[in-house]
Amino acid sequence: MNVSEIRDPIVFELFKNATFSIADEMALTIVRTTYSGVLRDNMDFSTALTDGEGRLVAQGLTIPGHLGSIPTAINTVLERYGEGMADGDVFAMNDPFDGGMHLPDIYVFKPIYIDGERLAFGVTICHHTDVGGRVAGSNASDSTEIYQEGLRIPALKLYEKGEPNDTLFRLIEKNVRVPLVVFGDLRAQLAACHIAETQFGEIVARYGPERVRELMDETIDYAERRTRAAISELPDGQVSFEDWIDDDGVDFGKPIRMFVTLTKKGDQIIADWTGTSPQVKGAINGTLCWVKAASYCAIKSVLPMDIPNNEGVFKPIEVIAPEGTIANAVLPAAVAARGLTGFRMVDCMFGALAMLLPDKVLAAGDGGNTGITIGGYRADRSPFIYVDFTAGAWGGRPWTDGLEGNSNMLSNMCSHSVEITELEQPIQILSYDFITDKAGAGKYRGGVPFRRIYRFMEDEAVLQVRSDRRTHRPYGLYGGYPGKPSLNVLNPDGSNELLPSKLTMTIKKNDVFYHELAGAGGWGDPLERDAEKVLKDVRNEFVSLEGARNDYGVVIGTEPLAVDWSATESLRAQIGSRRGWSETPKVLWQDPDGKVVK
Repeated sequence: MNVSEIRDPIVFELFKNATFSIADEMALTIVRTTYSGVLRDNMDFSTALTDGEGRLVAQGLTIPGHLGSIPTAINTVLERYGEGMADGDVFAMNDPFDGGMHLPDIYVFKPIYIDGERLAFGVTICHHTDVGGRVAGSNASDSTEIYQEGLRIPALKLYEKGEPNDTLFRLIEKNVRVPLVVFGDLRAQLAACHIAETQFGEIVARYGPERVRELMDETIDYAERRTRAAISELPDGQVSFEDWIDDDGVDFGKPIRMFVTLTKKGDQIIADWTGTSPQVKGAINGTLCWVKAASYCAIKSVLPMDIPNNEGVFKPIEVIAPEGTIANAVLPAAVAARGLTGFRMVDCMFGALAMLLPDKVLAAGDGGNTGITIGGYRADRSPFIYVDFTAGAWGGRPWTDGLEGNSNMLSNMCSHSVEITELEQPIQILSYDFITDKAGAGKYRGGVPFRRIYRFMEDEAVLQVRSDRRTHRPYGLYGGYPGKPSLNVLNPDGSNELLPSKLTMTIKKNDVFYHELAGAGGWGDPLERDAEKVLKDVRNEFVSLEGARNDYGVVIGTEPLAVDWSATESLRAQIGSRRGWSETPKVLWQDPDGKVVK
């Protein structure tokens, strides 16, 4: 077969789209067949198709946070079983210290054989409602070692030549609180892999095994060429950025440093996390594949959006993360709440990228999704576990305001339906609304965060919360203000007890948990914001009359609501004179106390 036939652009485009359609169909299969709300509603899962050697060819439109993890995980399976695989085998694993991320994320790999030859793998990774451990949901921030977090599964055969591994199934059943839900979700993963096997077989029947291998190689090479070309157009340079996590949920009030140095030269980028904090007692430690995923996600966000998500994207990007740090933890580190660290690493990456690409990069978002778990037993001793990951505010951008009501970029997750939550769980959602004067002010303001208020309806449960950005607020860029901090309160109309950002505690019937996300940071000088946009924000209750005056220097009359242009011009002149800036401040960001950092 000649090269021109292999690289026929029409054939290639049809094949590329067909493989990505398989990954998307796998994702739809999980949504349609899963049992748990964390998969059906939050959509905390990913799907992929690899070639026979485990190289990522196509990923479904799911979670970027899983983007860099699949090659690492599948290599573990290949190293253990290699050529000992057979048609009908299915593999499962979740071990964070042998290719995985954290214990609730269980991978399922199905090798796809055509005429006795392994040509591909169908891959799924799903966050399971529970995998055992000391706290329902298996994702507590205050665990201090991996052995407290649940069932740790090395790469094992879930099925061997089509026959289930009863030992592994029984072991899982005896170690999780909700086996019906866990097995339902595992079967959804198996169904998705079966879809991949069937549809990939149809592609092979059309093109033949040899050409399919060549086209998969070309799909990966195409992504690499596009990525290298796009990186080449970015300015060369080396920049560093520092950000802080409030604490680890164990050593309260002890901030945790994140530090990244980006080196861009030619068609390559190095993301070096040397200088990041040593691993901590609490469960926010990350694994290497997780920091890779966060780094890839941030870099890919400034590249053309039509570059396919596959292994070719990773090749021009080197990620360095020293062992024993929160970016690359080692045994016996607890890692269940590692999601927080990944989300904040994306913010840290954006801080560095903003120096190289000031016209492309947004300010800090709300700090990543807040994880909320409520688990216990009903009167008949039947278990319940509610798992919710909620996020909603992006930072201001160089061309427009930040987004609100939108998931963190790394997680790309959906929101639970209030009605379904109240139907399935002993919980009432009392409020789910945006908060006034919480977004960071700027020429382009940060995204407006929301609050959720939960009332618990059973006798007793354990509440687990993973949040952040309480003391280290989301930074603004180029004169934009930082967003306002997050907030957790127990029984706001009663004891009004202020809770830390990370907690595990017992709650009782009719207890109310109140949570506010942090506001996203603003971009640019707030005095340059169009006064009509400030007026619109006041009408939408994103900004109060007082906030319009204090943050933006905009005076708004109330009968009717309208900008008082004369008073606004005078007030903005006074504010500008007081702060001593004669023009838009040429600064990068502001720290949590509002101090300008140049």
